Amino acid sequence: MLQPHSLLWHYLWVAPNVLLVVLAFLMRRRGLHREFPAFFCYAIFEAVGGIAIYAIDVSPSISGPVYWWSYFVFLVVEVFVKFIVIGEVFTHLLRQYPPLGRTAKALVSAVGIVLVFAATIVATHANPTTFWLISATRILGRSVSVVQCGLILSLLIFAAHFHLRWDRSVFGIVLGLGIVAGVYVAYWALMTEWLFGQRTYLLDFLNMATYHLCVLIWFYYLLVPQKSATTSAAPLPENNLDIWNRELERLLQ
Repeated sequence: MLQPHSLLWHYLWVAPNVLLVVLAFLMRRRGLHREFPAFFCYAIFEAVGGIAIYAIDVSPSISGPVYWWSYFVFLVVEVFVKFIVIGEVFTHLLRQYPPLGRTAKALVSAVGIVLVFAATIVATHANPTTFWLISATRILGRSVSVVQCGLILSLLIFAAHFHLRWDRSVFGIVLGLGIVAGVYVAYWALMTEWLFGQRTYLLDFLNMATYHLCVLIWFYYLLVPQKSATTSAAPLPENNLDIWNRELERLLQ
């Protein structure tokens, strides 16, 4: 069962993409696509792109270089979209501080653009061998995964330090992206060390199964209603964010 192109392998590749199509459809029906437009586009892109890459992989008439070029382009665009989603998360987390939220979103998006171009250039010139495209794809994936994991970890520490309240849907998006990024970092690290020898395909199963789990996490946090809880509406104490927000708003005006 744990073999490439087995029934489980096909399921773990196709099922998350189909679920993302369903998730995007349900988000649109509930109006969540207006609240989370970046994540909505991410779900559609992942579903369409994932199915397209799968079709290229299983097609006997398509050569290996075509697959790796397609996957490389898909990975570059995916990285850019993920950074936009992380910027959107910052905007929601700093909803009470609009100037800070807009600035954080712009900074994260700019970092994503610079990283994509830098990592792509480094990857394409890192190993000019016969299999340079495979090496370039792995370098790009590994580099970007580390930065994304660091950004999400910084986001969590930032929210905890300033006692920011997490919206249920926003927390679910961050949780899923964080798990995906963390597993990708471990995946590329193990691939580099060749600890699994000829059984590196087992890492692919772990990777795909983790992504399947994260899609289910997004279903739960975005679509399952939260239980209402009675809490006191005590105002939050002023912190440095209030000062930074006022000063930034004054500068922008």
